[in-house]
Amino acid sequence: MKKYNVAVVGVGAVGIEMLRVLKQRNFPVGELRVFARSARQIDVDGEKYTVEAISPDGFKGMDIALFAGTEGEKGAAVTYAEEAVKRGAVVVDNGADFRLDPKVPLVIPEVNPEDVNPVRNWLLAQKHRPEGRGLASDSQSHKGIIANPNCSTIQMVVALWPIYKKVGIKRVVVTTLQAASGAGRGAVQQLWDETEEIISRRQKNQPPVCCHPSSERALPQQIAFNVFPHLGSFMEEDYTSEEWKLVRESHKIMHDDKINISATTVRVPVRTGHSESIYIETGKPIEPDEVKEILSEVPGIIVIDDPKNKLYPMPFDVEGKDEIFVGRIRRDPFVKCGLWLWVVADNLRKGAATNAIQIAEVLIKKS
Repeated sequence: MKKYNVAVVGVGAVGIEMLRVLKQRNFPVGELRVFARSARQIDVDGEKYTVEAISPDGFKGMDIALFAGTEGEKGAAVTYAEEAVKRGAVVVDNGADFRLDPKVPLVIPEVNPEDVNPVRNWLLAQKHRPEGRGLASDSQSHKGIIANPNCSTIQMVVALWPIYKKVGIKRVVVTTLQAASGAGRGAVQQLWDETEEIISRRQKNQPPVCCHPSSERALPQQIAFNVFPHLGSFMEEDYTSEEWKLVRESHKIMHDDKINISATTVRVPVRTGHSESIYIETGKPIEPDEVKEILSEVPGIIVIDDPKNKLYPMPFDVEGKDEIFVGRIRRDPFVKCGLWLWVVADNLRKGAATNAIQIAEVLIKKS
């Protein structure tokens, strides 16, 4: 089997998960390089990795560069993605910096794998170009970069795509309940610290409110024993950037900007695992049982829908898993084509690391 030289950029929560997924999926890795701002040694599940300080020349000889990205911030890809491409690597970026760039494919392998084709062809041309002839790239069609969608977008679109293909979708109203880990390790630590502080305050008969100034928080509000509808920055129409991602990224991936999508994104005191309450209006009527049957046949989707026995997806149960879990599939008794879905997924796995590596698998499939 052909091997590919792979670089992983970032050793935060997503970067660590990328290293796990590469190993668990037996990705054909030749040389593996791990980059971060500073050099160090890290241990992932008992295996030691040498982390190098990132530099443009570190990408020499790499075939694929996986950028872990940081939601809500300008990631390393802004500085180093094009440097990696100049040295012959295809970049798969988990950050938000390139997702809506018209020259950059935004890919969920279960939905639009064909959008990888222009970059795959470029990679093949790279490997066969005469030495010293420069890059075989048409910069007008793409940048040698493939973007990984937002975690909430991925799980929603994977669940909606089979329904869309069957009967069409006219409208989507989604409320997300997003875990602390979606904002990075600092947010998870904030959840633990605030929980411990509240328990301590309760033991002292004090009010259960943390008093840390927002400048000391990874999240803008107290997360322990609390929820708040503020992910990202507030933008036009008072929607947040996270809410607009769900709209614009879904339109780009599905190649249909006529779907009316409205979103509210909420941070909840869960460590890992995003949940979504999704209401859709389909183009044609479809029964919930048929939806269950369709989704059950899709690789990567697991239907858990037995409310009589209290069986439905929960973030506690999906942590560490790569599938999208769907339940509470039911019709709207007041709207002919209305349906409800409850969708849960591990935001660090399928919502980030796994989807990125699945993109890389599509990339090398025919090469």
